[in-house]
Amino acid sequence: MTNTINTKQLLVMVFVPTIVFSSLYLLLGRFCHIPHLLLFCVLGTVVLVPMEIGMLLYAGKKETGVYSFGSVLRGQVKMPAWQVLIIVLAFVGIAGLLSAFVAPIENRIFADARTALLNHLPIGFDWTNYEYLKSFSRPILISTCLYYGIFNVLIGPITEELYFRGYLTSHYKMQGTIKPVLITILFSLYHFWLPFNNIFRILAFLPVAYISYKKKNISLSIYFHCGCNLFSTIAFTLAVLG
Repeated sequence: MTNTINTKQLLVMVFVPTIVFSSLYLLLGRFCHIPHLLLFCVLGTVVLVPMEIGMLLYAGKKETGVYSFGSVLRGQVKMPAWQVLIIVLAFVGIAGLLSAFVAPIENRIFADARTALLNHLPIGFDWTNYEYLKSFSRPILISTCLYYGIFNVLIGPITEELYFRGYLTSHYKMQGTIKPVLITILFSLYHFWLPFNNIFRILAFLPVAYISYKKKNISLSIYFHCGCNLFSTIAFTLAVLG
């Protein structure tokens, strides 16, 4: 039996985990003596991911009688690998274009707000301050890039896709094509640690979220999310270690 979730439950499941996680990150980040990005990934691994996976397993227990991802994967339709590859590559390409043309405009629009926020936080919270990052020893930077790669390319996006595109999209009581749109907007707003990239994030994720929903194939959104994060991780690594 599939248990539906109402709007209040949806909002709780979206924002409570990120509020807890972001609050801990802000608190511990003020006393941080390692790169803040490394702290972020560690906290994501031990706080955010277990909270989301725990809720998925609990939902599976309620629906199937055992702790599993049954509530997420039920009703999924398998697609040929070549179709998945073509669709994912196409949407990654679209995301790349959005990154080149939309993201810079959004960054300019919110530049003053971003600067004002960062002025009230320790310097390490600005992940784009590469000069500050390079003040750490090379072994620490290498460790940061490796952990960031594992978390940002695999652990984080797979968990988020199972949670948002897998569970929340399939179980929210709303019907119709507006549902993946709403979940995508909430998914973007959930990124409290990147509050000034919502336009780009929504435009990049919405097409593949919609296709994944219509085709009932979560692997599309998982591979897309991992692929996009792979490119951003490579760019970060080159900037820090290059």
